[in-house]
Amino acid sequence: MAAMNVIDLHCDALLKLWERNGEISFADSAELDVNKERLLQGGVKVQCFAIYTNADMKAEQRFQAALDQIHYFYKDVLGNNPQMKQIREWSDFDRLEDGQVGAMLTLEGVEPIGSDLKKLHILYQLGVRAVGLTWNNANLAADGVLEPRNAGLTTFGKEIIQFHNEHKILTDVSHLSETSFWETLEIAKYPIASHSNAKAVCNNPRNLTDEQAKAMFAKGANVHVVYCPMFVKEEGEATIADMIRHIDHFCALGGVRHIGLGSDFDGITNKVVGLEHAGTTQNLINELLKHYSEEEVRGFAGENFLRNRPV
Repeated sequence: MAAMNVIDLHCDALLKLWERNGEISFADSAELDVNKERLLQGGVKVQCFAIYTNADMKAEQRFQAALDQIHYFYKDVLGNNPQMKQIREWSDFDRLEDGQVGAMLTLEGVEPIGSDLKKLHILYQLGVRAVGLTWNNANLAADGVLEPRNAGLTTFGKEIIQFHNEHKILTDVSHLSETSFWETLEIAKYPIASHSNAKAVCNNPRNLTDEQAKAMFAKGANVHVVYCPMFVKEEGEATIADMIRHIDHFCALGGVRHIGLGSDFDGITNKVVGLEHAGTTQNLINELLKHYSEEEVRGFAGENFLRNRPV
């Protein structure tokens, strides 16, 4: 069977390109879990590229760091690799030709915009189409999962989500505190979890409770399972079988048409055995085909996302 096309909602390759000042090649650098060669090898048809700024970075440096990462996206990811095609409109997914790989910008945490919504508009104009309000900490928009007070959205956070709604931007819930999550789900037209697993299977604060997952599915939102071992299994080596336990659990909650993939490659150091980089993606697909119908696996691989995307 030919490789099944995959849409991966999250990787941190831009962070690595930025940290190395663009001195590594997106085409084939072995330092990158996600490079063009590995995307083609793994049948990844669309890769989302997160913009992320480190928590220890000064506030005034963050917007420039975000712009620098976008520079590497345009220069190295797209500019040096004609097979890579930017996704700017939701209909662009349907225009990809054989041999092409779609590339979409996302923002992991709104710290780079400070308190200035105009900066978010600039990032939107540059191609950002999915935004998570927080990473794990609290910021001017919301509390993240590691903020002990577990507060919700600020007025500014609600304004950001309204901007998302108006511009058909996905609002990513993957790093939100539970209170922020529920408040986001009330007002976001286009919620998504770009890289989260099931807390009932692996009790990590970054994973979703059954109630959260069921609420996402009820709203027609996708949850994209993540390959980070600490979110897959509490102890010991994580395997693809352990990954599939999360998919099984989400399916049992009614999510068979709302599950996708969000690897977190280049943002993780430890790997699930058999899922070491983008080129190994079909290993997961092949194992899923032993448990699910081809139609269901095509859904997990990307068709659920395509069906549920903004229009």
